[in-house]
Amino acid sequence: LDLSNCSLHSVPPGLAEATTAIVLDLTENPLTALPDASFLGFIHLQSLAVPLPLECPGGRDAWQDVTADRSSRLCHGQRNPCNSSVELAWPCPENSVCAPDGPGLIQCLCDSPFHGYKCLREGTFPMLLFGGILGTATVSLSLLLWGTQRRKAKTP
Repeated sequence: LDLSNCSLHSVPPGLAEATTAIVLDLTENPLTALPDASFLGFIHLQSLAVPLPLECPGGRDAWQDVTADRSSRLCHGQRNPCNSSVELAWPCPENSVCAPDGPGLIQCLCDSPFHGYKCLREGTFPMLLFGGILGTATVSLSLLLWGTQRRKAKTP
């Protein structure tokens, strides 16, 4: 994806839809900052060229090779932060596994059959119970309102 020399002052919001990009060029743009969250989900990104004043997203540890020439910085070979020897700041909780989520970013995915906050709930969501309670409450409230409000309806 070549976005070089597009007069970008910030990362375009539409970039979030290009998570399958392998090569991305942002050089020759007057970018002032490159937030790490801009590359959330870019797990396939292998080469990123940014203007020289900016650092690679995720820092040097997120890339295998960072080189700089006179006008740009090339970040090449995205590393998997889950396999790094550097200890993670926020390790994943029990019953979950670490998965890469972009340069220097991770996500914790719950192991089956766990789900919910910090993967503490086991089993599946009780759809039948939830649907039954919601349906009963909706029908009861509808009947109550129909019964109390039908006298206010005008008849032809």
